[in-house]
Amino acid sequence: MTEPGALPARISSEAFRHVMSRFATGVVVITCVQDGADHAMTANSFTSVSLDPAMVLFCVENDSRFHEAVLGSDRWSVNVLDEAQRGRARWFATRGRPLVGQFDSTPTHRSAVSGALLLDGALATLDCRTVAVHAAGDHDIVVGQVHDMHVREPEGDPLLYFRSEFRSLEGDPGPGA
Repeated sequence: MTEPGALPARISSEAFRHVMSRFATGVVVITCVQDGADHAMTANSFTSVSLDPAMVLFCVENDSRFHEAVLGSDRWSVNVLDEAQRGRARWFATRGRPLVGQFDSTPTHRSAVSGALLLDGALATLDCRTVAVHAAGDHDIVVGQVHDMHVREPEGDPLLYFRSEFRSLEGDPGPGA
């Protein structure tokens, strides 16, 4: 046990990942355009920040290709994934996937507000403009003000991330999990 006021021993990233995997989150794909190229990243580190004005945030790893892209573009979109979009979540989480053609098998349409690609079938989308970036260890926290948003009708069930697997509301890891 750590004495009050004493700093704890260094926590390993593996142990921290294991503990945090017990916190269920939704899954989103964040998209942006930089220098005419479309970029995307799967994230579960996404949340609302403020109601007035409407603001959200997500975290992006400093050494990822998406980090450079989103910081080089002040506009981006969030796609809240449906449970049927597990494959899309896996694809956009794949490191080193080709930049050119990465959206070829994903039905999309372009946002008139952010210019980023929106994934057809997403439960909801938000178009945002970056208002702040905060350094946080090996990630940056990107805060954006929401300028447009849509909810898919009819609604579906969200894709969740729990115990390091994609899941549905019923808790089933599902096919290919």
